[in-house]
Amino acid sequence: MVLGVSRMRAVLLLSSLSLWPYEDSWLKVCAQSLLRFLGFIFWGAAAALAFGGVVVILMYKNYGDLFQECLFSLPGWLAVAAALNLLPTGILTILISAKRSRYYQGALVYLLLVLFCLEMSSAVLVRFYSVRVASEMKSTMGYLVYQYSGTYSQGHDSPVDELQRKLQCCGVQNYTDWLQATVASWHLQAEKPHVPESCCEVKYSHCRGDLGHLERIFQEGCLQKLEDWLHFVMFYMFSCCTVLSVLELLAGVSNDILMRHQSFHDHAILE
Repeated sequence: MVLGVSRMRAVLLLSSLSLWPYEDSWLKVCAQSLLRFLGFIFWGAAAALAFGGVVVILMYKNYGDLFQECLFSLPGWLAVAAALNLLPTGILTILISAKRSRYYQGALVYLLLVLFCLEMSSAVLVRFYSVRVASEMKSTMGYLVYQYSGTYSQGHDSPVDELQRKLQCCGVQNYTDWLQATVASWHLQAEKPHVPESCCEVKYSHCRGDLGHLERIFQEGCLQKLEDWLHFVMFYMFSCCTVLSVLELLAGVSNDILMRHQSFHDHAILE
């Protein structure tokens, strides 16, 4: 009886050992296929991440007067740097999936670490600025409207005029904000209340901001439009960085599987 049990255990052990190479080969094939797939994904993701980074940089360039944070564009630059690093990373993952090399695999590990740090830094900064900047924009925009004088040098618009033309909006909440700022700042009390010409729709070339023709001016305020655009850009950036970080972890695990398989294979040859 004892002898029979021992034989059964020996048979089970031998069968498990015989199946192990097939399981190991299956893991190797899956890791190679995943790396090849991720290589092409990284190329496409580089374009998506670079687009988000450039949008953040241009947003700071166009609306920098409304953002008190001087480092608002930093997440954009980090995203652009990560996008540039994604290109060689994609090439390495495809090369490793076709022909493994210790040098390529080691370089891939370092690139993945650099990318992970860049993307996590960008994601954290994006979340931080999306909350902080949104709370500061209302007060900054209200101050600029109140201090508006309408007397800028020829060929140069005030920050408020540029904002209203680009976003096709008028005032902070709506055009009535200019009625509150009128007497205190930008024209004489005797004049009839009106809004800046930058509030006029482009198709009305003779519009001078007269409130008697409301159909000629933008009705929507600038704050809500800018906040919506800011939240969309920041959400896009955060999503890109988070998803890419997960994909890079998968690439790192796949690369580790191939490195372990290669180490076992080299050890088996030496034996």
